[in-house]
Amino acid sequence: MAKFIKKGKGGTPPINTASLPDIVFMILMFFMVSTSMRQTDRLVQLTMPQASEIAKLERKDLSSYIFVGTPTSQYQAKFGTESRIQLNDSFRTIDDIRDFVAAERENLSEAERPYMTVSIKADQDTRMGIISDIKQELRRCSALKIMYGARKAAK
Repeated sequence: MAKFIKKGKGGTPPINTASLPDIVFMILMFFMVSTSMRQTDRLVQLTMPQASEIAKLERKDLSSYIFVGTPTSQYQAKFGTESRIQLNDSFRTIDDIRDFVAAERENLSEAERPYMTVSIKADQDTRMGIISDIKQELRRCSALKIMYGARKAAK
């Protein structure tokens, strides 16, 4: 008869890491798909005023943003410290708002154009005259859905 010889203790087998790269790849793809990148870089300083009522945008892809505020420190030497209007990635004047709205409408499909929203994000120290001028220009180009950016009031 043959004798079975036991060679040392068996212990626990090592953890199988063959599927680890697949798991890491799936997590990476999930975060790449679910993360949204910022569309434009802000050239103005914004301290949003507190709001008493807040409505959330249903579709952010149908909104266009107008930033109003003091230029950041790197642009103050060129543009000064007065409040400026930022459309996309450049400083513009009130006269350029009409072209901005027309260009944003052209980027949307025919069915989505009535749902386009213009969001004004203004610094809390911005004079109301600039905001009124922007609103008047938006009315002239029939952009009547306007939202104002604000931060939640602390409870």
